[in-house]
Amino acid sequence: MKMRSLLFVLPILWAAVAQARQLVGAPSVLHFSKQQYAGGGQTWDADMDPQGILYFANNEGLLTFNGHSWKMLPVPNHTRLRSVKAGENGRIYAGAQDDFGYYLADADGVLRYTSLKPLIPAGEREFADIWNIVPYEGTVFFRSNNKIFAYREDRVRVYHAPGEWRLLCRSGQGLYAQDARQGLLQFTGNGWKPIGPAVADKQLLVTAVLDHPQDTLLLFTYKHGIFKLHGGRLYPYLTPAAEALQKARIQCAMEWGNSQLLVGTAEAGCYILNRQTGAVIQQFGLQEGLQHNSIRKIFPDPGQNIWLALDNGIDMIRYNTAIKQIHPDKHQYLSTYAAKVFNRQLYIGTSDGLYVTPLAGNAGPGKSGNTNSKLSPGTGGAVHPDPSGGPLPSGNNGQDGAFNPAGTDNYNDLSFQENRFRKVEQSGGQVWSLAMTGGQLLMGHHEGAFRIGEAAAEPLLKGTGCWLFLPQAARTLIGCYNGLRTMGQQDGRFDKARQVNVLFESLRFLTAEQDSVIWASHPYRGVYRIVTDKDTTLRFTLFTSRHGLPSDNNNFVFRIRGRMVVATQAGIYEFDPVRQTFAPSPWLFPVLGAVPIQFLTEDTGGNIWFVSNKMPGVVDFHRKQGDKPYRTMYFPELKGMIVTGFENIYPYNDENIFVGGEKGMYHINYQKYRQPKKEPRVMISQVNARGEKDSLLFGGFLPAGKASFKTLPAAYAGFHFEYASPACGHGGNMEFSYRLEGFDPAWSEWAARTEKDYTNLPHGRYTFSVKARDHLGNVSSAATYAFRILPPWHLTLLAKGIYAALALAFIWICYLLQKRKFATEQLRHKREQEQLILHHEYEKEQREKQLISLQHDKLATDIQFKNKELATATMHLLQRGKLLFNIREELLLAIKKIEPLPYYPFKKVLRLFEEAEQDTEDWEQFSRHFDEVHNNFLSILKKHYPDLSTTDMKLCAYLRINLTTKEIAQSLGISVRGVETSRYRLRRKLEVPGETPLYDFLLAVTAAAPGVAQNS
Repeated sequence: MKMRSLLFVLPILWAAVAQARQLVGAPSVLHFSKQQYAGGGQTWDADMDPQGILYFANNEGLLTFNGHSWKMLPVPNHTRLRSVKAGENGRIYAGAQDDFGYYLADADGVLRYTSLKPLIPAGEREFADIWNIVPYEGTVFFRSNNKIFAYREDRVRVYHAPGEWRLLCRSGQGLYAQDARQGLLQFTGNGWKPIGPAVADKQLLVTAVLDHPQDTLLLFTYKHGIFKLHGGRLYPYLTPAAEALQKARIQCAMEWGNSQLLVGTAEAGCYILNRQTGAVIQQFGLQEGLQHNSIRKIFPDPGQNIWLALDNGIDMIRYNTAIKQIHPDKHQYLSTYAAKVFNRQLYIGTSDGLYVTPLAGNAGPGKSGNTNSKLSPGTGGAVHPDPSGGPLPSGNNGQDGAFNPAGTDNYNDLSFQENRFRKVEQSGGQVWSLAMTGGQLLMGHHEGAFRIGEAAAEPLLKGTGCWLFLPQAARTLIGCYNGLRTMGQQDGRFDKARQVNVLFESLRFLTAEQDSVIWASHPYRGVYRIVTDKDTTLRFTLFTSRHGLPSDNNNFVFRIRGRMVVATQAGIYEFDPVRQTFAPSPWLFPVLGAVPIQFLTEDTGGNIWFVSNKMPGVVDFHRKQGDKPYRTMYFPELKGMIVTGFENIYPYNDENIFVGGEKGMYHINYQKYRQPKKEPRVMISQVNARGEKDSLLFGGFLPAGKASFKTLPAAYAGFHFEYASPACGHGGNMEFSYRLEGFDPAWSEWAARTEKDYTNLPHGRYTFSVKARDHLGNVSSAATYAFRILPPWHLTLLAKGIYAALALAFIWICYLLQKRKFATEQLRHKREQEQLILHHEYEKEQREKQLISLQHDKLATDIQFKNKELATATMHLLQRGKLLFNIREELLLAIKKIEPLPYYPFKKVLRLFEEAEQDTEDWEQFSRHFDEVHNNFLSILKKHYPDLSTTDMKLCAYLRINLTTKEIAQSLGISVRGVETSRYRLRRKLEVPGETPLYDFLLAVTAAAPGVAQNS
């Protein structure tokens, strides 16, 4: 009876436990629709290569994803792709309809398909879809419904199905196939050996075979759940999830780590199971954010992200992320404004009320202690104190399936608590804040102030909205819509809230300098300094930009490390009580800089959490960055996701940081977030050259791990580079820095952009390099792509050779021209010199002529003078001769008259006359002077005619000087007749022709003599 009762109750218990445990923190789910990847809706298979590139078998072909961009490669026969597997040597094996083969990157990084169908033996080449691809011991197996093909070393062997091949898979124990007739078979090297005929007997459709301890296999079936196969026999694997999985219809399953199983179903999405117990750890379906509940393939990447190939789309679950999302209401995404851990319960204030979920080890309501009890950074897995005074125990508290990514059950990270949120009664509406004071949890609400009781929210103040609470020693101040309220507390009870008079502004930010001095801020007024008594306002002062604040707007007061600070749009400011003005904070302003700050808070470890430009961050004073004793870290995953204007961060401890968001509460496990990760990777996904026609240079897939060097013509001067970091491991929050060596002088600034364009690059060698950096500052090795732009034709070596030849020819021509010019110049110079010489000679000649003329004139003058002298001498001689002749004649006449004249005395006198007439001394002197004047006339004449007598010579001289016959007769002392006779005799001696004047003949004879110049 007891056994029957147990059998009756057990299914009920299992059904209750089998309901998927949803955790408090849900990992984000990224959706990739067919519109994004430009393919078909159905995706059948998935795998990843060593570079981190994902491959999906899609209805439209092979899909690739590098973490940033998708590419679609249709199958050459344009059929559906059913399976894909990344193999060795860069090959990506693909199975389609009536074809299978592999993709391999060519030298340009573009995947090219090679069909293996021609290797199939003749007569075996007809088959349908290839559903599974399994590499095993150096052989790649391809399964169709009627044949399994084994490809090895360019040969294909065919294994025919005994009935129908329904599955091909492998586990750590071997390679398995299911046949419709023989059940489960194992490959032995020579063929297939049946090991589970019961599979065929029960008509099971096996979808996965996994290893199990003690030589047992786990068989996942499509409609019948999970079985154990041991010794050829089947045993149902009874787990709390068995019935749910049977109804959901298992389509795929795989091991995940050492303690989990991933199961994909046709109707209920993805299950995560405890490998030992089979209990459901978590389920992901439409309700948890998936696009579709039908999972065709599950693929976990090295970063523990879960990729799901769906019937309509592709999803990625960031399961191991340090940032998760909390949805208090599963049916709607509510904006959240506050969070608090109180009495072993987690409270979250939303736009639709207050929600609460119990935490593990909950012992019910109790008294709270320290309202800000948290661990300092670095406490690791130590037990965290709870506000109620007791520890939150680690462990699963007796519940199966508790899980964390490290593989150990641990509730220190509250996101792994079971999600059992419920709405607190009487809390509906806008919740603004949560605060703990006097062991009570208070709620600031749009409708007033409330205390959170065990069953419901109890109103403390109604009629006006309340922003926040400021607990003090003897009272609690409340910032309300219409001013400041005060409320006393005694023995766990609160007095009636009373208005603090005078200031009636909306006060959403409050902090205390001391109990009697309160600072408040109004977003559009400025900062108030309020001096209060117990119940009344004594005075207040408004500080604005006139008092040192950067602006009158957007100033928020906070208390950090016991000091009042103001977060502004230009950094953190503090009040100087001496000058009564504000100035940049001397210790916080240098840390955060002049950036807009909207929220500040601190944890017990002294770290400062803040919100700036819609992005949360933390200043971690326990980690150094360079020479700074602190590190500033942002959370780009949450940028733009927090509630603008109502920013809130609740740092409970290192593993539980709660951030208010527009769609739920965000949970940060900061201890995990800051843990060192593997060095990020980066890849160049595409390179395009742009010219008159664009050209794809590199397709993103590295052949043998390296891209080839590319040489391009000069027509390509523009280049487009795309780069990415693989999607696993770093949450997609990567920044990149690039450099084009040969063009960029230095690396670029870090930015999230994943592409870069260059235009008008000159010819030369270039290397494009890119690095990736994750949120922790880890920098990847650089990915590079080298190329060369050839110079234009007019700058090629041939052209340069031609230019050199032309230059040499030009130089030679110039040389020749210069030489010719030089020769011409030389000739011209020579001519000029000759001209100058000629001119000089001419001038010299002229001068000589002038000199000759002068000399001639002088000679002429001399001749004239000589002639005059000669004439004078001749006249003198003539006169003397005449005188002597007259004297002689007179003497002779006188002698004749004297009779008898004594002869002897007169004879002596006559002899003297004869001697005087014949005196040669006068003739010699005359002839000498005559030759000087007339160019040796007498000497030349004597030389030519030596027979001439003195008288003949005298006659020639007298003829030369043109003396008349009478004058000649007187000079010779003869008669005129005698002169004629002498002339006649002279003609005969000289042999002068009769028709030639004797004067002309004499001139001709003397002129013809050598070395004698003619003289007129």
